[in-house]
Amino acid sequence: MVFCGTGSIALGWNSLSVSIAFGASVFLAILIFQPISGAHINPAVSIAFAVNGDLEKRALPGYISAQIFGGLIAALITTSGATVPNEEFHISFLIEIIITLLLMYSIHVLVRKNANLPTLALGVGLTVGILAYFFGSFTGASMNPARSIGPNIVTESGNLILYIFAPIIGAVLSNFIPKNKN
Repeated sequence: MVFCGTGSIALGWNSLSVSIAFGASVFLAILIFQPISGAHINPAVSIAFAVNGDLEKRALPGYISAQIFGGLIAALITTSGATVPNEEFHISFLIEIIITLLLMYSIHVLVRKNANLPTLALGVGLTVGILAYFFGSFTGASMNPARSIGPNIVTESGNLILYIFAPIIGAVLSNFIPKNKN
């Protein structure tokens, strides 16, 4: 996901194309890796699942390490794609919390509805793409610490407090939205 998404940024694609690249790469990652590992490509999502009891807490360090390492390797290859907020820190922090909450909530809804694999992949990929398109100009629409850590380290862009903690807070908060059992 980081390779395709940040690669599209490195190629100078417009915001719609970058959003499609991120959404499509999430779609493909879920299709390919969900049967193997649950398609955990986002530390914030993995943490939210662990807090909710849907992922063994002892598996969390391995997942997060792999996610961050993968993002760092992709960033080294593309040497682009740092997320840089265009808003004040507190506004950017709030935006990242809200959009990650929306992303995680969409995942909860699809999982709760027992969506088949293509529907789950399409739903989450579309959510990422749409949120990236509408909020990318404000914060880069990270929603994923692994998406930002590698590129921001490689380009020395900083902002890691924003892109690590806001998505985790948003994803965990989504666990507290009442869930309809239907």
